[in-house]
Amino acid sequence: MDLSFMELMILALASFRLTRLMVYDKITEFIRRPFFDEREEKNEVGDMEVYIIPKDRGIRGFFGELLSCYWCTGVWTSIILYLLYFFFYTIAVPIMIVLSVAGLAAIIETIVQKLLNE
Repeated sequence: MDLSFMELMILALASFRLTRLMVYDKITEFIRRPFFDEREEKNEVGDMEVYIIPKDRGIRGFFGELLSCYWCTGVWTSIILYLLYFFFYTIAVPIMIVLSVAGLAAIIETIVQKLLNE
């Protein structure tokens, strides 16, 4: 299946946004929580810091490692989105367009914030 440049850009931006959603965003914390342990430690100045580390082993450990790696999660979200696009086009396209617009908006916002803070 040949992809046009526009389709590739939509897939790329959708994957970018879905990856950030899975790895970083607070709204999906409930998905990540079963795969991580929290560890509290005192830093050099005596303040408590919370570290989130993947579970040690098993399937939870595997997904914890996956979700703690932005690049790894990006590969899997790309595969999932492409398969959805290939097999369920009419369902996938609206979802991917929303994710793409949100991803592009996030990129624009980051650029604007960098310019304003210079």
